[in-house]
This record gives sequence, structure tokens and C-alpha cells, in this order.
Amino acid sequence: MSLKKVHDNQPKDFTFSNENLKKAEEILKRYPKKNKKSAVMPFLYLAQKQNDNWIPLAAMKYIANYLSMPYISVYEVATFYTMYNLAPVGRHFIQVCTTTPCLIRGADKIVQLCKEKIASKENEISKNGSCSWMEVECLGACVSAPMIQINDDYYEDLDEKSTKEILDSLIKDKPLKPGSYRGRKNTSPEKKKLINGENHA
Repeated sequence: MSLKKVHDNQPKDFTFSNENLKKAEEILKRYPKKNKKSAVMPFLYLAQKQNDNWIPLAAMKYIANYLSMPYISVYEVATFYTMYNLAPVGRHFIQVCTTTPCLIRGADKIVQLCKEKIASKENEISKNGSCSWMEVECLGACVSAPMIQINDDYYEDLDEKSTKEILDSLIKDKPLKPGSYRGRKNTSPEKKKLINGENHA
């Protein structure tokens, strides 16, 4: 997305919804009053969830005022962590893990499918506005490689066929269920198959 488009999408104002104000007050109770600025990360996450999965500059300024801290300090945190989106993303935001375990198991093919079905470049929103994608570092599900994160959900044990089905479901705005696409529960071993009277993984 171009800098102009990012600028054009910036709202002038931002405030937490009533629901998020209650959540914010609950978050603040976890910290000593003198250290309330420590709540900046969960506050940024609240703002992102409220604003279609991205954080506008107005939200950063609002959080800075709320926590009585310099705006630049909020901006530094927001720009340091890749889990915060600072420009609009699709309704279905796809993060493709391309760290070594996933790459060995075929993450490069998932990236190629994202380029073909969603947008040719990272962080570009699809033509129908439903999806965007980006490559990320380890998402902590190496045993289930290759995998992707879509919004808050993990889709694991993927191959080209299952990835195509998942991406098509997102484009249609009817996302398939998250989880393992080889039938595993959590990180348990795959079910063993009986071949010639012997168990094989």
C-alpha cells in the first residue's frame, strides 16, 4: 500500500469503545499506578482489534494521552513489533511463517499461492477487499509446519491443496475452520496406519 493511501485512510480521531474502556481499566489494575505506561502493548492490541485490525496514528496519540506518556514512545513500540499493523489490512489478514521449519516443509509454495490468489505483493489488499498477506518470522508452531495465521487463528499441517481451499474460502468470505489439516489434535503425533499388520507413523 502506498504512503498516500496510508495517509488517506488515517482517521482524525480515535477513542476506545465503551467495551474497550472497561477492558482498559481492567488492564491497568495489573500494574502499579506509577507504571501504568507498561500497559501500552495491550492497549495497542485493543486499538487494533477495534479498528479493523490496524492501528491509526490517532489511536497512538489517544493511548499516549491515556497513559500519560510521550506519543513517540507509543509509536516506537507500535513500529517495533510486527504484530501491530500500522496500515489497513484485509478482513482476513494472513501471516505466512517462512522461518526454517516451515520453509523446509513448503512455506515457499504457500507464499506463491498468496501471490497468485490474493495480491502479487505483501501488504496489498485483494481487489475485493477481503484479504491481505505478509511473510513473518516464527509463529511458534514449528511441529505443525507449514502453517499460517489468519487473524487470531492458526491453520497448520498445510499443503498446496489445503492452502488453496483455505484461501478460496477467505476470498468468498466463508473461512474454513482453523486447526490441523492432517487431523492432528494440538501437537500430538499423527494417527498411525496399519500396513501389513504393522504400525507405521
